[in-house]
Amino acid sequence: MPCVALMTAVLAGAVAPVNAQEGPPAFPVTVAPPLSKHIKTWDEYPGRFEAFQRVELRPRVSGYVDQVNFKEGSDVKFGDLLFTLDKRPFEIAVEAAKADVARAHAQVEFAKADLQRAAPLVESKALSEQVYEQRKSSLGVAEAQVMSAAAQLKSAELNLEWAEVRAPISGRISDKKIDVGNLVIGGQVNATLMATIVSTDPIHFVFDTSEADYLRYERLNQSGKRDSSPNSPTPVRLKLADEKDWSHQGTMDFIDNAFNEHSGTLRGRAILPNKDGLLTPGVFARLALYAGDIDAFLIPDDTIVSDQAHKIVYTVNADDVVVATPVELGPIYEGLRVIKSGLKADDRVVIEGVANPAIRPGSKVAPTPGAIKPPEKTAQK
Repeated sequence: MPCVALMTAVLAGAVAPVNAQEGPPAFPVTVAPPLSKHIKTWDEYPGRFEAFQRVELRPRVSGYVDQVNFKEGSDVKFGDLLFTLDKRPFEIAVEAAKADVARAHAQVEFAKADLQRAAPLVESKALSEQVYEQRKSSLGVAEAQVMSAAAQLKSAELNLEWAEVRAPISGRISDKKIDVGNLVIGGQVNATLMATIVSTDPIHFVFDTSEADYLRYERLNQSGKRDSSPNSPTPVRLKLADEKDWSHQGTMDFIDNAFNEHSGTLRGRAILPNKDGLLTPGVFARLALYAGDIDAFLIPDDTIVSDQAHKIVYTVNADDVVVATPVELGPIYEGLRVIKSGLKADDRVVIEGVANPAIRPGSKVAPTPGAIKPPEKTAQK
């Protein structure tokens, strides 16, 4: 009997270390279900600003530049005097046209008097009807000459007015393309470029969208979940290259009528206020286009890891084992990442402990319930 007891004690001592090495302890993690929220979604596109209006200043009449009346690169208003041509030839033309008008009026007065003298002579048969009709015709010709001379006078006065080149729109003017003393050619063909003006407020933003996005927007419009831009001004937000927030607001105002055959994209255009003139034609920026409301899941961005092909979120199953769950990511919303697909409302997402190298698919964990909350915004100093 003592031998049996001794053997039993030895066997118990040998088995105890084996049971103690059954597996590593479960690592503690914090888990929480994804935050469910009804949100507005936005699609991002790169693009650039374009002037709402752009005008090339070209003279309507030919002449020598006498004055430049603006500061290059400054803001000008509609009607401001920009260039002055030598007015003397045009002033002479106006005086000559006035003289022609006066001569034509004198001819009308003479023809009227001649016709009045002829009227009693016709009644007394001292003058033939043919001569009377000739004098009546001469009066009509003289009156027509008055109208022609008056038209020539208006043309001469208009050319004199065009000798002053004024701003056709309000905006920012470029540098002058021609200096004082140079001859400029006016007219409708090959007129000399003198400067350009671009409007600054409002301003356009132009970008391209893909066929897939266009079809998605149309499907949403047909289902009543999102109005189409041609029917209702779709809101947009923009940020410049040095900005973190979408601080510029606007609306869509144009969608092209056909896709580009080479790029397969559709051109869109938004319009934004630009009272401070910060937004400049040609500057690149990013646009966020309203893409409809959805019920989405939100999780912290630092809980997302990557493998060779997918974005992954670690979840914990009913056996407290870590599972790698592939997800489709959306934009950042209120500091949290939008998950378009891959998660369910009752999933337990690992929100603390992801950085631990021991936390990997298949590992046993000791989960502690937590909650996902939007990060608090820090006050700007």
